[in-house]
Amino acid sequence: MDRAAYDRYLACFNARDYDAVLAHYADEFVLEFGGLRFTRKQQVKDFYAFLHSYLDESITVQAFVSDGAMVALEGIVRIEGRVELTAEALANAGYVGLFPLPAGAVLHIPQYIHYHLREGQIVRAGCALV
Repeated sequence: MDRAAYDRYLACFNARDYDAVLAHYADEFVLEFGGLRFTRKQQVKDFYAFLHSYLDESITVQAFVSDGAMVALEGIVRIEGRVELTAEALANAGYVGLFPLPAGAVLHIPQYIHYHLREGQIVRAGCALV
């Protein structure tokens, strides 16, 4: 996945086009971040539908490296609370590894995001806070 292809993928993520995002994933994959682990596309769609009902999220790439088998990047994840996301709501949804966010709060979170690819599709992805 070169930078142009990644930018198309990221545009889908930033637009909340979950089907287009997940089209970049292999049928068998692992996505891990924030203590969460997803292995099915419906899990990912359900998670982001839940999360984005509370907040706006976008990613800006600051550094990008790819060799065809891997993509590694440094980015800033911008999160803005639209509706208060409470610890109770997170716990009820099963996302206890995440933090509550009040409405109106804006966070800029530096992250390392790493993808492993097979035949051009993502088979493993993970994020780490900087």
